[in-house]
Amino acid sequence: MTTSTLSRRELTLDRLEDALSECTRLLDSGYTQAGNWTLGQMCLHLRLTMEANMHGYPRWMTALGMPLRPILRAFALPRILAGNSISGIRTAGMFVPPRGLDDTEQVKLFEECVREFENHAEPLHPHPGFGRMTHEEFGRFHAAHAAHHLGFLIPPSLDDSQETEPAHAKPPPVSA
Repeated sequence: MTTSTLSRRELTLDRLEDALSECTRLLDSGYTQAGNWTLGQMCLHLRLTMEANMHGYPRWMTALGMPLRPILRAFALPRILAGNSISGIRTAGMFVPPRGLDDTEQVKLFEECVREFENHAEPLHPHPGFGRMTHEEFGRFHAAHAAHHLGFLIPPSLDDSQETEPAHAKPPPVSA
């Protein structure tokens, strides 16, 4: 893996479908990391957070977030939805992906999770820090969350300093 001096790119994703398209584009084009996680790690992280939203967060997380909800909902949530997420905040260990994940497999699993989220008919669980939202509001939240992370992956077309293949290049096709 190459170390990059690139900075995070501005990326706005309004819907989860946009996030899937961006993941596919990065998978097809390759990318250079401007942060700590690969595409596969990001897809797993996003999937874990969406699954918790559908199936429930741990009680300890909700208990910690509850007193902060009014502040987080008033100040942090609008900032996230506007595409101005705060970087460098540590996430709960249960949402931290391991190294060595296969990008292709994780993009596929993320797509399955997005489809499950889109078809999820039961009420979604309140976010520990932001509380209850409608399904549509949570969809926008998850898309903005995806934009925050995927902005740390720079496709070759945006990496003007790159003179070689992206650090995570799409493998060449196998000839028969």
